[in-house]
Amino acid sequence: MRLLDVGCGTGVVAVTAARLGARVSAIDLTPELLERARENSRIAQVEIEWGEADAEELPFGDGEFDFVLSQFAHIFAPRPDVATREMLRVLRSGGTIAFSTWPPELLVGRTMAIAARYMPPPPPGFTPPVLWGDPNIVRQRLGNAVEDVMFDREYMLVPALSPQHFRSNVERSAGPMIKMVQSLSAADPNRLRAFRQEFEAVVAQYLRDNVVRQDYLLTRARKI
Repeated sequence: MRLLDVGCGTGVVAVTAARLGARVSAIDLTPELLERARENSRIAQVEIEWGEADAEELPFGDGEFDFVLSQFAHIFAPRPDVATREMLRVLRSGGTIAFSTWPPELLVGRTMAIAARYMPPPPPGFTPPVLWGDPNIVRQRLGNAVEDVMFDREYMLVPALSPQHFRSNVERSAGPMIKMVQSLSAADPNRLRAFRQEFEAVVAQYLRDNVVRQDYLLTRARKI
């Protein structure tokens, strides 16, 4: 089976799929992440076609893939309708589109909403990424191009010694958070302190036995 990983990051989905026997192509916009992904595929001893590309302009022909997947990545495309159309375009009829997203009412969705209030105003027409975590929005965006839409709820457990520890790790690994913290550190330390207190208060609700529970929504559908 031919599989495309959209917004592959460090290659988690791509490497996993290749180890299971798929012929995998994977794209991302960030060269540094692609280099990590290439290293991970070398370690796993799997062959993957890596490429630097945009989810809104996939460099593939119509119907090339049996599966098109995205793990928490396509949700950051500024134009959801364009990204959705592109993912469906390169998927063959009868193929599967699947992606994981963050529900707005749970941990990651809530902390993303907090961070958004401390960031500069978004450009006109900006759509919050967490809307992809609402099944009603997902159905609307996929429209009548698919059938057999299925939703599953899953979660991951992230080790953390405290809410502060978890927040510190996020600030070192999430691009938008890195930029926001750098900006507030220089311009308004009190505002940064307020953000961190809000963030940590939410995280504390999901921390137990030194792990933080992060729930997500998994969507699967078949292209007509």
